[in-house]
Amino acid sequence: MSKSDVSDKKVALVTGALGGIGTAICEKLVTSGYHVIATLSQEDPERTKKWCEDNGFDSNNFEFLAVDLSNHETAMAAIQQTIDKYDSIYALINGAGITRDSSFKKMSFAQWQQVIETNLTSLYTIVHPVFVKMLEQKTGRIVNISSINGLRGQYGQTNYSAAKAGIIGFTKALAYEGASSSVTANVVAPGYTYTPMVESVPEHIMDKIKETIPMSRLASAKEIAAACMYLISEDAIFVTGETISVNGGQYMS
Repeated sequence: MSKSDVSDKKVALVTGALGGIGTAICEKLVTSGYHVIATLSQEDPERTKKWCEDNGFDSNNFEFLAVDLSNHETAMAAIQQTIDKYDSIYALINGAGITRDSSFKKMSFAQWQQVIETNLTSLYTIVHPVFVKMLEQKTGRIVNISSINGLRGQYGQTNYSAAKAGIIGFTKALAYEGASSSVTANVVAPGYTYTPMVESVPEHIMDKIKETIPMSRLASAKEIAAACMYLISEDAIFVTGETISVNGGQYMS
């Protein structure tokens, strides 16, 4: 699809697009009239076709961009080519992330490094070319997905909590640099969220989790997506450097 084909649409780049929360974000973006560039780690036409079919998406509203974030130079080049193709990226929503849980006592350096590199270091690769373009065009919205555990910590997740806390600091600093160019940068920090990944959690464990949440339930992916959509909307033009917690009151700070 060329620039002319989406000339009447704003362009949004979404990482982690094919996950539970990412899918909900993409749905909100498309229904709001965006053309979505969805990243995935490698070319996978069968997976993307099934994803579109399962969610009732028109594949014409999406462009799938294969970026191996472990290969910094190649990934940045791919993102830059996409920016050049459309000449404008209005919104960037970063939702890509992994877990490698273990108590710190037993955690290997590989477990630490994989999570830090994927969840935090990759932000440089993804954000840098987009942010430079947003400064040039004098507008843009960046939303980074953190976690309740980046705010409060969590047993067995020193790597994940460190990365998610780092995302918050990164975003606050970025917000300072973007403010004079009308480029905002904010964070959404979800609590426990009902996605396909958590469906396998045993019911008795899920009941215990819900007992720790004042609203006695998990968030829906659509509720996380709604927070992201607010932050990229014109209504949030004066909101930057902030963290919106969507956790049902589980952690109030």
